Amino acid sequence: MEGDLGSLLEPIKIGPVEIKNRVAMAPMGIVGLVNADGSLNARGIDYYIERARGGVGLIITGVHKVESELEFMTGAAMVSGACGASFSELSEAVHALGAKIFVQLTAGFGRVANPNRLRGQPVSASAIPNFWRPDLTCLELKTAEVEKLVTSFGDAALILANAGIDGVELHGHEGYLFDQFTTALWNRRTDKYGGTLENRLRLPEEVLQEIKKRAGADFPVQYRFGLKHYVKAFNSGALPGEDFQEAGRDIAEGLEMAKRLEAFGFDALHVDAGCYDSWYWPHPPVYQEPGAMANLAAQAKKAVRIPVITVGKLVDPALANRIIAEGKADLVALGKSLLADPFWVQKAALGKSERIRPCIGCHDGCMGRIIRRKPLSCAVNPPAGRERSYRLERTDQPKKIMVIGGGVAGMEAARVASLRGHRVVLYENKENLGGHLIPASAPSFKKDVARLLKWYQEELGGLDLLIKAGTEATAGLIAAEKPDAVILATGSLPVIPEVPGIEKEKVTVAMDLLSGKKKVGQNVLVLGGGLIGCETALWLAQAGRKVIIVETLQDILTAGIPVQPMNRMMLLDLLRYHRVQTICNTSLLEVLEEGVILIDRNFQRRKMQADTVILAVGMKPDLRLYHTLGRRIHNLYLIGDARHPQNIMNAIWDAYEVARMI
Repeated sequence: MEGDLGSLLEPIKIGPVEIKNRVAMAPMGIVGLVNADGSLNARGIDYYIERARGGVGLIITGVHKVESELEFMTGAAMVSGACGASFSELSEAVHALGAKIFVQLTAGFGRVANPNRLRGQPVSASAIPNFWRPDLTCLELKTAEVEKLVTSFGDAALILANAGIDGVELHGHEGYLFDQFTTALWNRRTDKYGGTLENRLRLPEEVLQEIKKRAGADFPVQYRFGLKHYVKAFNSGALPGEDFQEAGRDIAEGLEMAKRLEAFGFDALHVDAGCYDSWYWPHPPVYQEPGAMANLAAQAKKAVRIPVITVGKLVDPALANRIIAEGKADLVALGKSLLADPFWVQKAALGKSERIRPCIGCHDGCMGRIIRRKPLSCAVNPPAGRERSYRLERTDQPKKIMVIGGGVAGMEAARVASLRGHRVVLYENKENLGGHLIPASAPSFKKDVARLLKWYQEELGGLDLLIKAGTEATAGLIAAEKPDAVILATGSLPVIPEVPGIEKEKVTVAMDLLSGKKKVGQNVLVLGGGLIGCETALWLAQAGRKVIIVETLQDILTAGIPVQPMNRMMLLDLLRYHRVQTICNTSLLEVLEEGVILIDRNFQRRKMQADTVILAVGMKPDLRLYHTLGRRIHNLYLIGDARHPQNIMNAIWDAYEVARMI
């Protein structure tokens, strides 16, 4: 009940602004949620209102630029006179729902701006390489240009204050332009903005002064920054617990920075870690532990008296509450967790934490879509970013629907169809629901997927639908039941290469190994360097096995379904850290009793020892029932892996789309 989360639900003040609880919505990119002039569109307004409805105390919007001359970026959110009306509408709605709202303001992207989205050359604090194209050197901003940028922050803050916005956050983290000015690794300037830490902090100090002068001394301004960058060198990050020499900001400088920011007059600090070069820190993937950055916030909190906000995989209300209760932070900021479930706070307050739909740390629906310039959404919550048009409505013509297959696509289809009022029967030929989610959640670093599976089981158990596990749905059964619609979610089967010896006992598919159906030896060869193969290899290496990945392409994690940059970066670093060997441009020629024969693109053969050979070369749709049914059923829908083997997001989105339209 509410008392169990008492610390999390207490009010707090940032400056003069009182916030009803200790939960903030972390700022996230809002591609697709803004108009051509940079103002919020109707989708963007609905998106934030939904999180206010869900009980969050403070909304910190996605990043907004304050000018477009120095760095013109297509599709960027922008604070200008044109956006005052949309911010007024949003602030009025949010306030009515009991929440407060800060707008995050950025100096720009600098070296991490994608050149394909820019009009002109990228800029930075100094002439340093662009992150995406190291062959392209950024233009160093002139002193007068930086001073003009400072004035733009005052202009933006005045517009926001007049629109009823409660405060602003400066976007000083993750290696963006503020961070480039404040960090010696990127700042090689010789003017008043470069050199000593005092000079490198001059830009945020002057911006704070300008905002307070223009919007008022009582207008709250907080600063978000990484206490530590976890960077070994340009484009090279460091893992949790790894022994390395910090090339970016270390904790000692981060704590000194926190003290100086407080002395400047900032009203709160929002503490995280990392940058693009170590992207798996500011955007924690499935491989990061929950609350990965809370201890950094705790160190900052000991150094300052102003409120400190922590962020980073705070998926569990009990964990978030414990962080507040133990004094590690004053507020917790939830990012992807509020994409997955806008009502995270409300469910936690009502003692229904098990009903919170978990983020799975895949980044497919959020950052992955933003990178490809698609509208922001969520892999496990398709209505995210389109709350009004994708809101489920009860049907006035209930139908009898058979859902065949109890994997993630089948479970989502059954859930949505039942919520809409249809009469749903879910068939699964195995004894337990889950499909590929069961083996996928076996490794300890896949706890997020295990949470999703448990969530579906809880949700389906509370709905008015019939689940027939251990029952095979045949064409005859379907004909006898006479459903109004059939949704086929029969999943996929592993691809088995046709090579001599593939039938040997030492050969297994990754899914069977993860499911516990097969045992594994000490020397393991994983055939296939896609996501399944690499995660299986990591799991085995962490268990002490000697593992080699064999991939036909030039590199691993390059074919098939795209793995998002922060996930790919961390998985590759983990494989190297655990000494997993990779052999690329090579194929399996034959499986022998004592090992295998491999062949490369130059037709050179090599014999290798292997106790176990694991196949992870892809999946194919399971269309056996579909082909049996033929054209005999009119309202037949094929979804998920049965339509096209992809990932969890595509399975859920397929299912949601079909079930919401029947």
